[in-house]
Amino acid sequence: MNGGQHAQLDELDARLIQLLTEEPRIGVLECSRRLGVARGTAQARLDRLVARGVIGGFGPEVSPAAIGFAVTSFVTLEISQRHGHDPVTAHLGAIPEVLEAHTITGSSDLLCRIVARSNADLQRVIDQIVSCEGIRRASTIIALAEQIPYRTLPLVHSAVRR
Repeated sequence: MNGGQHAQLDELDARLIQLLTEEPRIGVLECSRRLGVARGTAQARLDRLVARGVIGGFGPEVSPAAIGFAVTSFVTLEISQRHGHDPVTAHLGAIPEVLEAHTITGSSDLLCRIVARSNADLQRVIDQIVSCEGIRRASTIIALAEQIPYRTLPLVHSAVRR
């Protein structure tokens, strides 16, 4: 989507997205049956939502904790302005435990969500992160519990109500 353009969603779009979110393995034919629309309508809506970037993928949602990465942390990084973001983000991208990184405002430059197998392993991951020449300072916050998991369905329904 272009910077100022936003996808307009209607009730059918929202119902389709909700169905696919709740049952990611459902086929288009079954979607159309449950939504009470023709298969071609469901397929066209799905194709349009994908083309417009509303739906970004259909892959499995992997739980880091279920595969042994029980510690989740957030790390803020201050980077050296002479090095810039590119070498730092390339370094971070090579570390499997860095799940995401965002440029932020405020006293730090990047916010990363990372996982580790234990607190001792977290120290190893942090040491690996700060080994990058362009990182001046790191600050880590350990998440004790996830209160609200990542979600987008409330946004989808809110966008329809506008």
